[in-house]
Amino acid sequence: MKPPRHLLEVDDLSPAELVEVLDLADDPSPPQALDGKGMALLFEKPSARTRHSMEMAVVQLGGHPVSVAKGEVDIDNRESAEDVVRTLACYHAAIGARVFDHNLLTRMVAVSPVPVVNMLSDQAHPLQALGDLLTVKQAFGEVSGRRITFVGDANNVSRSLAIAAGMAGAEFVISGPPGYRLSSADLDRISATGGAAEIIDDPAEAVADAHVVYTDVWVSMGEEKQSSEKMDAFASYTVDEALMGQAAPDAIFLHCLPARPGLEVTEQVLYGPQSRIWQQAENRMHAARGLLAFLLEAS
Repeated sequence: MKPPRHLLEVDDLSPAELVEVLDLADDPSPPQALDGKGMALLFEKPSARTRHSMEMAVVQLGGHPVSVAKGEVDIDNRESAEDVVRTLACYHAAIGARVFDHNLLTRMVAVSPVPVVNMLSDQAHPLQALGDLLTVKQAFGEVSGRRITFVGDANNVSRSLAIAAGMAGAEFVISGPPGYRLSSADLDRISATGGAAEIIDDPAEAVADAHVVYTDVWVSMGEEKQSSEKMDAFASYTVDEALMGQAAPDAIFLHCLPARPGLEVTEQVLYGPQSRIWQQAENRMHAARGLLAFLLEAS
């Protein structure tokens, strides 16, 4: 029996495997890899897109999703993370977890006999990055050679996107204020995949000739105490029509949602003709389906 394949960050896949996952995501007749089986979906952090996209991905693979709220297991209070995973693996062919602390996922992987998927942590959001690449692929025919510019915080979303973009042969640029940029460790990890991330202070310069302009909320869930500080720091990084005008003529706008119109992006851009946010949201489901099909076959 092969050991389980897990996905805690995009680079748990090889570049060739990333291509395979995206191809599986586009398959209109996906393999019934979960036929008669279940997948447990643990939510320490609530979510609309993650729960719905993951549940439907499991259904489309022939399986039965079971979403578990934080209070139902109360990890490390009622029961250790390790024992929760051991228990769930008795019933399910795979486990997904959306957590605050990435270390919790590494503990799960250490004992799990079934694939574990990171549905979001403080360090990474690989499922979002897979959906993003699928959206770029659908818009331009391929990801390689495209310039992807992220305007905003070097958070879990931008970090995973930078890794995925590098693996797919895209150019990745990020623009944000000092103190909210990719770390040297992040840059080393991106470099290890064969990619690179360029940091540019001026958002207009960063967006110049970009095929994709991407942003995220300035204050993520759990960062409410930093709200005032971050609002001040990012005040000049709003993606508006003037900024989009610096991008390539056929550029698209992406946002992982939920958005705060009037802060990180204007309504005119968020809901404008260049926006692909709803296609991007739908692609979370397709990307998750492709990933699960790959992991279950590989495990």
